[in-house]
Amino acid sequence: MESKLNLDLNLVAKARESSKNIAQDTQKFIDRHTTVAVERTVCRLLGIDGVDEFGVPLPNVVVENIKAGNGLSVGVAVLVGNAMVNTGLTPQEIAEKVAKNELDLTKLPMKDMFEIKMAVEKVAKNMVATIKANRGEREAYLEKFGDKTGPYLYVIVATGNIYEDIIQAKAAAKQGADVIAVIRTTGQSLLDYVPYGVTTEGFGGTFATQENFRLMRSALDEVGEELGRYIRLCNYCSGLCMPEIAAMGAMERLDVMLNDALYGILFRDINMQRTIVDQYFSRVINGFAGVIINTGEDNYLTTADAVEEAHTVLASQFINEQFALVAGLPEEQMGLGHAFEINPNVENGFLYELAQAQMAREIFPKAPLKYMPPTKFMTGDIFKGQVQDALFNMVTIMTSQKLHLLGMLTEAIHTPFMSDRALSIDNAQYIFHTMKDLGSEITFKKGGIMETRVDEVLGKAADLLSVIEKEGLFSTLEQGKFAGIKRPLNGGKGLDGVVEKEANYFNPFIDLMLGGDR
Repeated sequence: MESKLNLDLNLVAKARESSKNIAQDTQKFIDRHTTVAVERTVCRLLGIDGVDEFGVPLPNVVVENIKAGNGLSVGVAVLVGNAMVNTGLTPQEIAEKVAKNELDLTKLPMKDMFEIKMAVEKVAKNMVATIKANRGEREAYLEKFGDKTGPYLYVIVATGNIYEDIIQAKAAAKQGADVIAVIRTTGQSLLDYVPYGVTTEGFGGTFATQENFRLMRSALDEVGEELGRYIRLCNYCSGLCMPEIAAMGAMERLDVMLNDALYGILFRDINMQRTIVDQYFSRVINGFAGVIINTGEDNYLTTADAVEEAHTVLASQFINEQFALVAGLPEEQMGLGHAFEINPNVENGFLYELAQAQMAREIFPKAPLKYMPPTKFMTGDIFKGQVQDALFNMVTIMTSQKLHLLGMLTEAIHTPFMSDRALSIDNAQYIFHTMKDLGSEITFKKGGIMETRVDEVLGKAADLLSVIEKEGLFSTLEQGKFAGIKRPLNGGKGLDGVVEKEANYFNPFIDLMLGGDR
């Protein structure tokens, strides 16, 4: 892509190389460790589902049994596989016996490792085939209906009740939405388990459960058939159950997942070691399932100043890109995030927003960039809010953003009504239509405000990445160089769920999904 901003491509290459080194250095830690969430994900991918008599998810029951016997470092796959060889039972039947205290996975005699791997890999290959078939089903829908070339109109539903969410999601699709994001209930990212079954009570959103995923996927397929369009479904695989929710999404054919390498550390105080290990497996799964990930750099701009800290957004985008590539997730599935969050009182703020968005498009040309609307400076004045959203819509179409989360004129007042969504969709559709080719028609002034701005942002981002490359990612997070938030290496939530692997540890899904036919 030719740079309209006259970007210093050598500096871009330097920043990308630093990010690659950061990711590879951090990957050494990832490869040596596993977590309770990773092991629960292996349980789910082996077909273990349901809850015990107390409502505790069976993947948690199995992993707690293994952890209590100091077996987590060899992994669920080894110990469940060993139980399969010893008993002839399926993983689900084994989990049910563990739940009834009829089986202790760490007390069984160890069988030959070759036999164990054979037993586990047979089950693992069946699940991988199911996920691959889901990806094929999505592709078949897109072939049948065609896919949209312009920005995807992305809206949220957040009632707390999955059945109410379905009503609102169908209405949004009929109004023109392309992506439906089901917001999770407040605080779910801090639960170290995934709730089970249908849920109808949530706070500010709806619990992410596999059954809720299934119901919404079915509803969107139904309305998509009616409309002759494929409606994409989005949820959140972040927090303490990041890889588990990725697995559930892959099983139920979700299309988009919030999946950032650093978000949980910075904004939910989840331990950095835990998050870094969990994000790797979650991205391996999302990559194989054909899921577009959304990263959370927009949150930096609602925490810190969007003008002063713009370079941290770009640095994080570079890091997220490299972590995703290590996990086998291609650029075409990287919805790297940013946002229209500069204070409206800043002189030439629109030029800075346009420059930032154009810079992201030029640096990450294959990525379906996720662009977030103004929220921090929305006041409840719906008329001004509609204008702020219109300017945001203009930047999207002028710079070819792809995942366009619609701004709501009632932001800062209440959760959107269906009528609010309709007005926001109309606003975006009008601007996208009437300005469709404006971006390809205009050039930017050489040495002007926009070019000067991106030179500054890119230079600061490259410098920051160079520092992180030297000091290491964990040290950088301890110093608070992202969003001004400091996190201790051994602090935060979930550290007790991180263990170092033994030599005979194995996870069949890493090899099957990274090496499998995409």
